[in-house]
Amino acid sequence: MHTATAEIWTTLSTVVDGPDGTCLVVDPAITPAEVDALAGALDATGRRVVAGFSTHPHWDHVLWSPRWPGAPRWATRAAVDALHRTRASDLAKAEDAAPGHDPDLFGVLTALDADGPTVPWDGPPVRVLPHRAHCPGHAALVLPDAGVLLAGDMLSDLEIPLLDVDAADPVGDYVAALDLLEEAAEADGVRVLVPGHGHVGDRAELARRLAADRAYLDALVRGRTPDDARLATPWLAQEHERHVERLRRGSD
Repeated sequence: MHTATAEIWTTLSTVVDGPDGTCLVVDPAITPAEVDALAGALDATGRRVVAGFSTHPHWDHVLWSPRWPGAPRWATRAAVDALHRTRASDLAKAEDAAPGHDPDLFGVLTALDADGPTVPWDGPPVRVLPHRAHCPGHAALVLPDAGVLLAGDMLSDLEIPLLDVDAADPVGDYVAALDLLEEAAEADGVRVLVPGHGHVGDRAELARRLAADRAYLDALVRGRTPDDARLATPWLAQEHERHVERLRRGSD
């Protein structure tokens, strides 16, 4: 497994090696130049992209390179449906933040079989863990043979838990997803954590981030100001205020 870090939001792309130089690319990001540099690095090492996976349908996780033609790009059924509803606005967001992506390649996702617990490719097993935290259609991935958890937009050292404020129970959904990821990490002996944004961590860092996210959510529910250094980032402080307002509306 290999990762590449994009400048915007410290976004991580992941490459999972398969047999005979094949590979699976998860969430390639984020500018056209960065995605092209990732494709060039794979070419230089003789790797051939045979599949992709989008952990969720936000625009920065559904990008692709024209140098990887024909490879299926998997996501959950809920993610595919969600992106179908918002594709035009998501493409506009991508053009605003990272202009130049080919719109014909943007968000061309194939839904996993509802009963399929793994990514359908010929490489090492990649377990799919669907949940409802952050947004509809989100999923984490576990590589049990390598002891790796690809968390998508969760368990970041830089970002607070970003709730789906349109959900009926945004905090409950998030807590359930944290429980799911912790249980999977324990069952599969996860030793490496890869978030969608932030930095790769070890097993101890995984435990620390689980505790930090639960502490944030507990303070939020109790109406307290979280003691969380991540709130020093202005846009995350604004997201926190959105969370507070959402919970206030829910209690009215």
